[in-house]
Amino acid sequence: MTPPGPAPIPLARFAGDAGLIQAIEQWQAFLTTERRASPHTIAAYGSDLVLFLDFVQDHHGDRPNLTRLISLSIADFRAFLARRAGARLERSSLARELSVLRGFFRFLERRGHGQNAAIGTLRGPKLPRQVPKPLSVDEAQATLSSTGELATLPWIARRDEAILTLLYGCGLRLGEALGLTRAQAPTPRDRLIAVTGKGNKQRILPLLPVVTEAIAAYLAACPYTHKPGDALFLGVRGGPLNPRLVQRRMVELRGLLGLPETATPHALRHSFATHLLAGGGDLRAIQELLGHASLSTTQRYTAIDAAQLMAVYDQAFPGQAPAQPPEESAAR
Repeated sequence: MTPPGPAPIPLARFAGDAGLIQAIEQWQAFLTTERRASPHTIAAYGSDLVLFLDFVQDHHGDRPNLTRLISLSIADFRAFLARRAGARLERSSLARELSVLRGFFRFLERRGHGQNAAIGTLRGPKLPRQVPKPLSVDEAQATLSSTGELATLPWIARRDEAILTLLYGCGLRLGEALGLTRAQAPTPRDRLIAVTGKGNKQRILPLLPVVTEAIAAYLAACPYTHKPGDALFLGVRGGPLNPRLVQRRMVELRGLLGLPETATPHALRHSFATHLLAGGGDLRAIQELLGHASLSTTQRYTAIDAAQLMAVYDQAFPGQAPAQPPEESAAR
């Protein structure tokens, strides 16, 4: 049993008449059952829609309804984006909010409520392509071994080391690691672990002894008694660990070790993929380990130089290395 995530935004919080509120309820059900979105995603999408409907009510001076939404012009959407930009929102956050709105309007169209042509022509903010920046092998190892220098309690140090070892040793997302229950905790005898990722898809991952040993050390030191359905990783008061505390610990480790700002919990996942490929791992196999639906997503995680990529290719296909740079081949 996975620990519950945040509840959806209450329907009473959305500005709208009865018809619109009913459509929002159906949209949240669609995200849950058909899209298999996580509770965190559904709550975040709801928050974005709340902001937009509050704007529409303020902008037009009346309570929004489905007819109003379908008739919104491109000027209305631009006014919303301008207000959000005025709140000093990052361009990536603006792009995410626009993406949520597009998805909601597509849902309304599919459910027969009408089509808003304006939002389909609206251009979002330009985003620079973000290339994941993995840690070096030495940096990753130093990160895992330095938690004891920051934690105020020995069992907290063991917990943090176990979490970061899972991220680096298995390529887990932070949410996947924190979503594990006590019943799912691997023992030192286990060699595989089942993880539920995005879209509620499960994948089976191999376990290194260093991972199972770190988890066993944490459980032995933890002062709380776990029930099978409890979260594996607990906070100081015994409740499920908040992901922000793990992110904060990485900030502290960056300061301690002199690491760049790109050294985040997710960077350990990037490092897992990059170091596997640099060691001769197969890109398709790494895609499966990461749980990526698209190989192009995996390619962005494997941030190693062209010489290393060519060496891996030549190892798999001796004497047949492509003439063009690997980036061009990957784009195809």
